[in-house]
This record gives sequence, structure tokens and C-alpha cells, in this order.
Amino acid sequence: MSAPAVPRIAVTPRSLSADGHPALAELEAAGFELVYPAPGRMPTADEQRAALADCVGYLAGVEPITGAVMAGAPRLRVISRNGVGTDAVDLAAAAERGITVTTTGDANAQGVAELTLALILASGRAIPAQDAALRHGEWRRRRGRELAGRTLGVIGCGRIGSRVAALGRALGMRVLSHDAAPGVGDTPLPRLLAESDVLTLHCPPPSGGPLVDTVFLDAVRPGACLVNTARASLIDPRAVRAALDDGRLGGYATDVFEVEPPADRDLLAHPLAVSTPHIGGFTEESVDRATRAAVDNLLQALSGARDG
Repeated sequence: MSAPAVPRIAVTPRSLSADGHPALAELEAAGFELVYPAPGRMPTADEQRAALADCVGYLAGVEPITGAVMAGAPRLRVISRNGVGTDAVDLAAAAERGITVTTTGDANAQGVAELTLALILASGRAIPAQDAALRHGEWRRRRGRELAGRTLGVIGCGRIGSRVAALGRALGMRVLSHDAAPGVGDTPLPRLLAESDVLTLHCPPPSGGPLVDTVFLDAVRPGACLVNTARASLIDPRAVRAALDDGRLGGYATDVFEVEPPADRDLLAHPLAVSTPHIGGFTEESVDRATRAAVDNLLQALSGARDG
């Protein structure tokens, strides 16, 4: 197969393929043709393979990027994610094929941290349930809990977790962290689980199974709220559902799902669950920062690609 006259870059983030972004024009000005395999939605593996067959660059979203997909992209030189995680990318396969994988650092950290706080507040004050009742003409008040004076347990204190810790302190919360944040000492996990009124996850999934399983939940302070804006694979949904049913958890709030949109709604339908459709980094500011960083990463990695 001969190389296309103009080197191509596939663009798959849903916000970019549906709405575009001014930074994408920099790629076109640099001599690249942009292709959009699945505008406004996550591409399938077949769509990835078809689009990437003659692409040198890949501006990627959250979709899995497997070794099989890369095998069908012999000219691919760089995968530039417009986010921080690489767990959806087969890094070993990329390294074997000499494909550079880049991320955008803390571009969406503030957006995810602010959504985490919003979910903590929404769950603690039962805002979605009371809003839904009012919309149906029902006056049903539920007693909430103030955050000031309560304990926030942050598991994973990188770019996002450290911001959540700062937001918690600003609200008057006592903050414990497992994986120390600036100004917060590292707390052993059993103590953090036993003392936290709110638990928030900002760590990568462990190998060998979910972090939040029955053993984890048995150690949690009764009635605590669990928030997950990191990865769906961090939790065992059946164990979380059981903990909500028997009162070990007072609430569960999440922005992340194994399948988008979620096929299994058993946990999401629980009256103590609050969910949002993966909008942590979906703010004007986060999208702008992440897109510009992803474009810069592509241009740097593909310098000279226009000449073959």
C-alpha cells in the first residue's frame, strides 16, 4: 500500500470529533489531514483499524487501543491521548512497534477535582433524589450532612487527588491521604477507611482485581460515602451494591464506567447512588488545555513526518 499524499492523523475524542477545536487547525496548517472515524462517539475496534491503516498520528480519547489495532497501523508513529491515563493503551505493543505514547499531564485535573467535590455534595445532601421528587410534584426532604468537621479520605494524591484534598481542607474537613498529598501525611489504608466519612478514589487500578471489594468495604466506617472519578475497574459493583443495601456505605457517586454508556444499571439505579456520564474533564477549560497539549505532543513527535 502506497503512502497517502498527505500524512493523516485520526481524531477520536468525542468532544473534538463532534465539536472540533481551534487547536486542530494547527495540525492542518502543519500539513496533516485529519480523519474522524466516529464523530461524537467512541469508535469500535473495526473503525479504529480502518481509520488508522494509513495514519501517522492518533489523537486518542478513552477508547481501548489494543495491540491488534496497532498491528493494522504500520505507519503509526505516535498516540497522543487528550487525558492523563494510559491504562486503555497496550503500552507493551506500542513499545514493540516503536510507537510513542503521550498524555496531557494535569490538563483535566481541576475539572475532575471540582466534579469530585460536586459529587460529594450531591451525595451527602441527596440533591439528585430530591430534585427528581420535586419535578414529579412530591415534597420529600432528606436530612443531609455538612462536610465541615468531617473526615475526607483521599486514596491517591497525584494531580487530581491533591486538588481534592485542598478543596476538602477549604471546606473545613480533616483530610487523610493514602499516598501523601502536599501538607497531608500518608495514612495507612486501614486507618483511613475506619476514620473517613467520605472516601474518594484517585489512583490507578491494582493488578489482580478491584481495590474496593468486600474486604475493603468491611473496613469502611459505617455510613461513609464513596466517590469514584478515577476508573470503574477500581470497584466491584456487586460488593458496592451490597454495601449500600446493608448500610456499610451511605452513598456511592461515580463518573466512570466499564462500558459507555453503561449496560449494567443495577448499581446506578440504587436510590443511594449518584452518577454522571464521564464529565470530569468535560469542561471548557479542561478540553481546551488537553486539546492544546495533545496537539503540541503530536507536532513534536511528528516533526518531519510531512517529508515522509
